[in-house]
Amino acid sequence: MATISFKVSEEEARRIRARAGSEGISVSEYLRRRARLAMPPPSSPRLVRCPHTGAMIFAALEHQPPLTTDTVRELLADFP
Repeated sequence: MATISFKVSEEEARRIRARAGSEGISVSEYLRRRARLAMPPPSSPRLVRCPHTGAMIFAALEHQPPLTTDTVRELLADFP
């Protein structure tokens, strides 16, 4: 199992220890649980019908802007 070390302020350390203690778990287990909660589960791609062609295409993610020709050009600008 890997070990991760990081620095926190005295106040942050106090809060983390207090919250772990109030849940009756170790600081390590508390942080592991919090890390799992912070990561949203992967979502399955959603298919939608293209209004222009009628083809079934992947929908843009809700928190992302739609993919455009200009966006693709920017992404590929540095591609060899």
